[in-house]
Amino acid sequence: MSVTIKDVAKATGVSPSTVSRVIADNPRISPETKKRVRKAMKSLGYYPNVNARNLVGKSTKTIGVIMPSSADKALQNPFFPEILRGIGSYTHKLQYSLFLSTGETEEETFDEVQRMVYGSYVDGVILLYSRANDRLTQFLREREFPFVIVGKPYEHMNEITHVDNDNFAAGKEITEHLIELGHEKIAFIGGSRELFVTTDRQSGYESAMMDAKLNLPENYKFHAEFLKSGGREAVEHLFSLDNPPTGLVISDDLMSFGVLSMLEEFGLSVPREVSVVSFNNVYLSEIIRPALTTVDVQIHTLGAQSAKALIEKTINKSEPAKRIMIPHTIVYRDSASELKRKPLK
Repeated sequence: MSVTIKDVAKATGVSPSTVSRVIADNPRISPETKKRVRKAMKSLGYYPNVNARNLVGKSTKTIGVIMPSSADKALQNPFFPEILRGIGSYTHKLQYSLFLSTGETEEETFDEVQRMVYGSYVDGVILLYSRANDRLTQFLREREFPFVIVGKPYEHMNEITHVDNDNFAAGKEITEHLIELGHEKIAFIGGSRELFVTTDRQSGYESAMMDAKLNLPENYKFHAEFLKSGGREAVEHLFSLDNPPTGLVISDDLMSFGVLSMLEEFGLSVPREVSVVSFNNVYLSEIIRPALTTVDVQIHTLGAQSAKALIEKTINKSEPAKRIMIPHTIVYRDSASELKRKPLK
């Protein structure tokens, strides 16, 4: 037989209504009483009926998290487990749960978010991407449903709360590092052109190259999925060119792992023959050999701040839109070095 509020009340010598107030963390209940009641709840194995409490408070205490692609594919990239860890670090403190999207296609994801919204499964959603002409963003805006974007919105920037890095500045800084090392033939490997994070980082790369008056051939820009396989495809393309690069700016660490693997197969040494710099500073970037020089975008902080901003919006519907910028730093490791030979012709 399950333990009830009355059992907890009897064990602690307080009324059932006092137990309910302790569960709700009512400030009128003394810390001593709260401590005693919670200790009894734990020893008796009592768990509050969250659904019943949420019906009363008109809150699910759950937030949805939407991936840029299927969960199966996205979670292959260490960026997403880490940002989920950041989101969870904040939601856990407030006893919120996460509802993770699992749609295999954009259509399935859209249908799933509609169910979340119309079925009142979640209080709000976090979009872990920013994409041009995104029907999901449009749907959430039309419904006036609380949401936060990790990234920079394509439209209505001042009306949408978003948490981001200055990806243009980061792209420019990491490219300038290769230029300072003497590299002139520098290629860019990015994810989908539909994603703002890719276009911003590429724009920074292009700005650094133009400032240094270096050539920017179109075949030095390659786009693929943010996966290890995408990095392998990029190497096959770039190092089959008549005039291959000596430096690579790669917009994602997981892609960089594929690049390093394929460069080894091509018999090219990193960083002696090809220097590689990257983005995100996932935990594997320090372990892989050579260890990656990469932009630390503070993934965990991006997640925690997006959760904080969303919960604030769900509690206060009139909360104004915010632009939250997370600073980045460059972590210098072993994958980039000074150019010590003539560039390949």
